[in-house]
Parts: sequence; structure tokens; C-alpha cells
Amino acid sequence: MQYYWQPYSPTQGSPNAMHPSMPVYAEAAPECFSRAQVNLILHMRTLWEQHVAWTRMVIRSIVFDLPDTEVTVARLLQNGPDMGDALKPFYGAAAGDAYGQLIKEHLVIAADLVKAAKAGDQAAAAATEKKWYANGDQIVEFLSRLNPYLPKEDFRKMFYQHLALTKAEAVTLLQKDYKQSVQLYDAIEKGALVMADMISTAIIKQFPQMF
Repeated sequence: MQYYWQPYSPTQGSPNAMHPSMPVYAEAAPECFSRAQVNLILHMRTLWEQHVAWTRMVIRSIVFDLPDTEVTVARLLQNGPDMGDALKPFYGAAAGDAYGQLIKEHLVIAADLVKAAKAGDQAAAAATEKKWYANGDQIVEFLSRLNPYLPKEDFRKMFYQHLALTKAEAVTLLQKDYKQSVQLYDAIEKGALVMADMISTAIIKQFPQMF
């Protein structure tokens, strides 16, 4: 399975100036799938759909001071152990728990970044964003150590793009540019599905006897 994209770059200008069709994705799928392959692909896609959907809901809750913030954040953080559990059949409990913790940290940092941006604390926002990218590198390195079939640098580019677009999504909501925030979410969702398929494809290649 091959993946193509045109990544968003912060150097292209402000989020409001970003072309709504960015990024563009396409993938070449194999001719057929086994039931086990389909189950893995759909499960991984569901987890990443939940990842970006609950992230958006948390951003909205924080930005607009909604009364559901606490329970929405709690549901978002459940995505970490859920993603970790998806790896356990292949890599064991310890690796799954470690991955789940990295994803949970990614989500906590995202919420902290939105809070800092809303408060107008530029220093805190910059420090938190740096921490966010460092965590992203940890996630990429962790997965690539587990699975040599994961296209490491391609996945890193996708993950960086995920971070950049999610930050832009929060910014547009803070600026009350709701139309642009929806366009950004569409791009985030597409990217998440590509990352999900990258992980699934790598697992299928590494454990063909299980599929």
C-alpha cells in the first residue's frame, strides 16, 4: 500500500490563508483483503477517527468554556489506552501500555496547548508546542522500533502535519473562523486515516501468519 500527500507547512502562511484542499491524500490499495486484515484496518481507522473527533470536541469545550469539558477530556484520554490495546495482540502488554501512555501524553499536551493559547500566554504555548513535537518524535521512534515495515520518515511527516493542522484548528476556533475550522478538520480526518492505514499495513506485513 502506497501513500501520497501534500503536507501543510507553517511557512505557507496563517491557517486562514491555507487552501481548503490541503492536504491531498490518495492511496493505492491491494486487490483483496482477508477478514482478519479488514478487521484490523477498520479497528485502527476507528481509533484514529475517535482520536481526532474527541480532540476537536475537547478544543471546542476549552475554547467556549463548555460545561462538558471534564467528561469530554476524560473520554479523549481513553483513546490512549485504547490505541495501546490494539497493539497488544502483536507486541505484548508492556509495549501496548507504553504506546498507550505516549498517545495519552500527546492528548494531554494538546489540551495544555489550547489552554495556553486561549490565555494568550505565548511563552507557555511555545514551550508546550515544543514538548508536543518531542512527544511526536517519541511516538514515531517507538512504532518504528516495533515494526521495521512502518515507513518511518513518511509517518513522521504525517504526524508533524497532524500536529500543525490540529494547532491551526484550535487557532481558527479561537478566532471564531468556524468555516475554516471545519475545513481544517476535514484535512485532519483524512490524515488520521492515512496514518491508521500505515500502521495497519505495517502490522500485516510484519505478521503475515496472523492474517
